[in-house]
Order: sequence, then C-alpha cells, then structure tokens
Amino acid sequence: MTRLTHLDSTGAARMVDVSDKPSTTREALAEGQVVMAPETLALIQSGNAKKGDVLGVARIAGIMASKRTHELIPLCHPLMLSKVEVEVTPDEALPGLHVVARVKTAGQTGVEMEALTAVSVACLTIYDMAKAADRGMRIENIRLLEKSGGRSGDWRAA
Repeated sequence: MTRLTHLDSTGAARMVDVSDKPSTTREALAEGQVVMAPETLALIQSGNAKKGDVLGVARIAGIMASKRTHELIPLCHPLMLSKVEVEVTPDEALPGLHVVARVKTAGQTGVEMEALTAVSVACLTIYDMAKAADRGMRIENIRLLEKSGGRSGDWRAA
C-alpha cells in the first residue's frame, strides 16, 4: 500500500517538504460538468441570464481560484503558475456545461489540486449565476483527467 505523504510517522497531518525535489515542468488537466434543464442552457447561451455572462464569469472564476488553491486546501503549497486555461463548453447531450481546466508550472510539486479547484469553482459559479432559473442543476463528475511531470511521471484517467 502506498504511504500517504501528508502524514508523519505518528499519523499527524503535515505539509510535505519538497525542498529536495528537482524543479520540473508539471501539468494537470481536470474536468467537471453542470447538468441543467435545456431551457437553462438556452438562457445561458443566449447571454440573457439575470447575473450576466455566465460562461465568461465562470471561466475567470476558475482561473482566479486556481491561483488561490493553497489558501483553500490545507497543506497545499503556494505555486507560481505559468498557465491556467479554463474552457466552459455547452453540451446539448447533458444538457449542460462541460468545464475543463489545464494548469501548468515549473516547480517541485504538481498542479492537480489547482486544476481541480479551477473546475470546482467554475462549476459553482455557473450554479450561482443560473440558480434563479434552475435550482435543480447538478454539479457532477469533477475529476482529474491527466497529470504530467515529477517523480511519479505521467498519469491518465482510464
């Protein structure tokens, strides 16, 4: 069984010491979705939601959140991010919005949490901005799709 790195020998939570790790390029891709009524999706796409540009605001919220991950998730290292992209795409088949975040850095620890935080906050922002039209929306399937770099190498979701 893999040892949890955020626990010391007594089982107490700790921040991992990454000072001896080499700086490498790290990248992570995460996704999530907000499922909603077809009418809500149409309202968002038309740009007529009461709170304004849902897609644009959600994208910016995700970017901003990724940069503050260390303030939101205990034991995360503050990182100098070199790239954060958040895409919010309508998906008629859900119906709803598909959110994808890609985060990149050159550093001593990965950016998986930053990508997941970006997706989570973008989805929450969509809910907040459209809840007046549809309180039954569901945030679903937030997950890491892939990560690259670092000692553990590359990983892709099955």
